[in-house]
Amino acid sequence: MAFPVLSTYRLQLRGAQSGFGFTFADAEALLDYLDELGVSHLYLSPVMTAVRGSPHGYDVTDPTTVSAELGGAEGLARLSAAARERGMGLVVDIVPNHVGIDKPEQNPWWWDVLTHGRSSRYARFFDIDWDVGDGRILLPLLGSDDDLTELAVDGDRLRLGDLVLPIAPGSGGGSPAEIHDRQHYRLVGWRNGVCGYRRFFSITSLAGLRQEDRVVFDAWHAEVARWFSDGLVDGVRVDHPDGLATPTGYLAWLRDLVGPDAWIVIEKILGVDEALEPTLPVAGTTGYDVLREVGGVFLDPAGAAELTALFESAGVDDAGMPALVRSLKATVAADTLGSELGRLRRSIVAAVGADHPQLPHAVAALLGYIDVYRCDYPGLAATLPRALAQTAAATPELVPPLQIVAAALASGGEPATRLQQLCGAVTAKAVEDCLFYRDARLVSLNEVGGEPRRFGVSAAEFHYRAAMRARLWPYTMTTLTTHDTKRSEDVRARIGVLSQVPSLWREFVTRWEQLAPSPDIATGLFLWQNIFGVWPVSGKVTGELRDRLHGYTEKAIREAALHTSWHEPNTEFEGAVHSWLDIVLDGPVARELTQLVGQLNPHAENDALGQKLLALTVPGVPDVYQGTELWDDRLVDPDNRRPVDYTIRRQALKSLQHPKIRVVAAALRLRRARPDTFLRGDYRPLLATGAAADHVVAFGRGDDVVVAVSRWTFRLDETGWGDTMVPLPDGRWRDTLSGAVFTGATPTAVLFTDFPVALLERADA
Repeated sequence: MAFPVLSTYRLQLRGAQSGFGFTFADAEALLDYLDELGVSHLYLSPVMTAVRGSPHGYDVTDPTTVSAELGGAEGLARLSAAARERGMGLVVDIVPNHVGIDKPEQNPWWWDVLTHGRSSRYARFFDIDWDVGDGRILLPLLGSDDDLTELAVDGDRLRLGDLVLPIAPGSGGGSPAEIHDRQHYRLVGWRNGVCGYRRFFSITSLAGLRQEDRVVFDAWHAEVARWFSDGLVDGVRVDHPDGLATPTGYLAWLRDLVGPDAWIVIEKILGVDEALEPTLPVAGTTGYDVLREVGGVFLDPAGAAELTALFESAGVDDAGMPALVRSLKATVAADTLGSELGRLRRSIVAAVGADHPQLPHAVAALLGYIDVYRCDYPGLAATLPRALAQTAAATPELVPPLQIVAAALASGGEPATRLQQLCGAVTAKAVEDCLFYRDARLVSLNEVGGEPRRFGVSAAEFHYRAAMRARLWPYTMTTLTTHDTKRSEDVRARIGVLSQVPSLWREFVTRWEQLAPSPDIATGLFLWQNIFGVWPVSGKVTGELRDRLHGYTEKAIREAALHTSWHEPNTEFEGAVHSWLDIVLDGPVARELTQLVGQLNPHAENDALGQKLLALTVPGVPDVYQGTELWDDRLVDPDNRRPVDYTIRRQALKSLQHPKIRVVAAALRLRRARPDTFLRGDYRPLLATGAAADHVVAFGRGDDVVVAVSRWTFRLDETGWGDTMVPLPDGRWRDTLSGAVFTGATPTAVLFTDFPVALLERADA
């Protein structure tokens, strides 16, 4: 029996070998707590067998089995049965685009291909470039080509440090180098910029799969099919479908496999003005679009000008950010993903029978004008011709090679597919993994699915998008925090408050730069906001906080790739930044940070509660990321995969004194009590009146729920609510948070007496 997905709670599973474990048994032990919280479904990170000790599970090595580290097929079955006994269900994250090959001996499909080459039964499973080099699979696993001298023979294997590779039958004998030369693969230095297979973005340890081949699809999804035929799960979350050759075809096959009632959501990163393709047989996305809307409505647009000026004081041209994006995309395409670009070029030349010296440059420039992850969905048919026109207008010298590109794309086939796959990878690496670590105007804007040039979301946009979602995608996922977000929802909420106090922020940052000058002012402006976002209200700098901030800082400055990078670490610059951070943590700035956090944190908590309630009640199916039912200060991975203290959360749920868990429990329990209202009910904006009307966002769901939240509260401390009212629909309305009952037009000062948010249910039925 399937249970309707009313809400989900995301759990990051991991085996004990990863440092600390969280298995199916641990999830089962949480069922009573999650049931009491009001959750309908556990949403599990990938459960297929992954690289041993994997901290996340996205590096699947055997898709035909459930991870023994997590508890195996039996553990999954027990968890499912225990959930079903409580009227709950499971949703599982699946990763069809790629598999983990970091430990080749742990991946039977990849091991077989390396052993037998083109004659392997699994050769068709991988997107291998057999035409590059001498026809062997190029493996860019060496620090330099000279490392080949360290190869050793270990029985029927070659070994290089921890790397183990197979020796093909009948190819042994002689020196390790001679044996290597007889294999179906060739080890090369990663700095050569070549790779013999499609990767997940630029991650060499993740090899792309050819799910467009029905044989591959059936083999990979056999275990998924069993979950549904055995009634173990009610839905799946599909990781990065845009990386596949044909996402639309793949999702059609998946829908046929799991049945018409299964809940399917896809990790589709939509552009800020991109609509989800309406013909897809899915419930919707994993919620990054809603994350932008919910968080954005709490940003005060009045702060944009001054925060922009502060950013530009570091010598940055804020207006030039679109050009920077195009430049970063071109660089990523040519350098980081040069192997993929080279393969695309060869497919274009083969399709058209023509070449041009500037062909790679033309493709890289074209990608800069495509503002979505991929544009071959039917509803985006105008995107590519527009990008071609813009590229030609901006770079007339590229018109001849652009004609070759257009001719190849016009016929579809391999060139069109590879362009789309490259487009998504380029966008992710240039924007999410680079620009978002450089843009320091307001870093809470720099989120997956976000657009830093859009300073917040107006109430008008918010209401209209929500109403459209109720009509078109009522079962899509809504979320605020995921395993991929750059900062947790509460960190973003606190940073977002700076939009209300730009002058105060400039004053503090200017003084901090005098007390503790950062090695680079643009880097400093970025890091100051993140430090402020996680700074403890108590001001106590623990060893854990210090380690977390140093780890985050290293990742941030390397991703930004301005002064250092992962491939070319600048130890002098990195050392200076780490020394600066210690000065901040140990010097007079720490006291001022504590002072500022103490002053602004009430407003941050106000917005954190507001965005949480919106995410749980707007159209869609809400997900609660593990631990975010209490205040959460996590940053980007791996920080957001730290252990969660459920003892504290159980106590908080029992007492309901903590405002956030009180809001979460009230909303989830109301969803469970009134499923029709939230799954099928309409969305109606309620427009406040009075002097502070802009400080309220309110709406009705169906005819029996009203939601209202306050925002931009810093100014309200001075002006007060005055005559501001919320016009409640006819009848009596009880606040599920405070128990108060209201009727008719209600003063906001009364509505928000106990909490800065209100969740009302009809009390006269």
